[in-house]
Amino acid sequence: MTDPAESAASAWQPSCAPDFLPLRAQVLRQIREFFWQRGVLEVETPLLSRAIGTDPQLAFFSTEFAFTPERQTLYLQTSPEFAMKRLLAAGSGSIYQICKAFRNGEAGRFHNPEFTMLEWYRVGFRLPDLMDECEALIGTLFAGHRALLAAERFSYCSLFSGYTGLNAAEFSYADYCAYASANGLAEAIAICGEDHAVWLDFLFSHRIQPHLGNNRLCMVHGYPACQSSLARLNEANPLITDRVELFIDGIELGNGFFELADAEEQNRRFDREITIRQLQHLPAAAKDERLIAALTAGLPDCSGIAIGVDRLLMVLFGKSAIADVLSFSINRA
Repeated sequence: MTDPAESAASAWQPSCAPDFLPLRAQVLRQIREFFWQRGVLEVETPLLSRAIGTDPQLAFFSTEFAFTPERQTLYLQTSPEFAMKRLLAAGSGSIYQICKAFRNGEAGRFHNPEFTMLEWYRVGFRLPDLMDECEALIGTLFAGHRALLAAERFSYCSLFSGYTGLNAAEFSYADYCAYASANGLAEAIAICGEDHAVWLDFLFSHRIQPHLGNNRLCMVHGYPACQSSLARLNEANPLITDRVELFIDGIELGNGFFELADAEEQNRRFDREITIRQLQHLPAAAKDERLIAALTAGLPDCSGIAIGVDRLLMVLFGKSAIADVLSFSINRA
């Protein structure tokens, strides 16, 4: 049993080993050099904002700003996406940033409520172009540290069908329940109900994700439309969206889109998510009207992605927990 006095005495120390800090700094420098060479501008956007993402699966932190005559609720951003899109609409050109992001209720081996995110947007890129650049970045960062096998690309629906036999794009509650019952996942019926998106997340994480990217970068693209509130519908198949996720060793590293630029459609998706939050008795989310205004003014065709830098460092250096790559994880903050 741990001695409480000993724990208190050591709680001031960093979560990671001190000799890891130079390795982390080196990777951040390599990321900046990668984008500098490609002419992508580094930017900074606010961590505090008047609005927040409406995704029912994301919990957020809020605070009160008391300087104004009336107290105002502000939110710590779960991603810099909305502010970066406002810069894109204003004519910034291709941009990236490395920043802190915040998600409430997330702590564990792969989660810390405060984490470092790399997010970038490439004007004129469609999803395959973005995937090419992701492969180039990962190859650059892993060179000299760990030899990866050649990258792989799979469509979400083909993977889902191959592992479960189910149709990912068209939901059959009876088929999904039957699969769960026959495969030792009966709890999914109560957890997921008749929510297609929740079923997909549950089954993908339990049955498919652990097999993805065995010592290689795996890019999964073409997610069902119900899962992608910020991605464009695929031109050839409106049941899926132009979305990609990155995996190495079964660990999710990034999530990217060929970005939705239709202000009316984005507004409808926000409203739909706000309704879901109300039905699930989740905290109310303030829709970002300034993002809608930016989309109305005109977002250039672009693709963007967010990568969790801390998870990337875990995979790159073979660390077993996110605390091993953070100077101070939440239990040491």
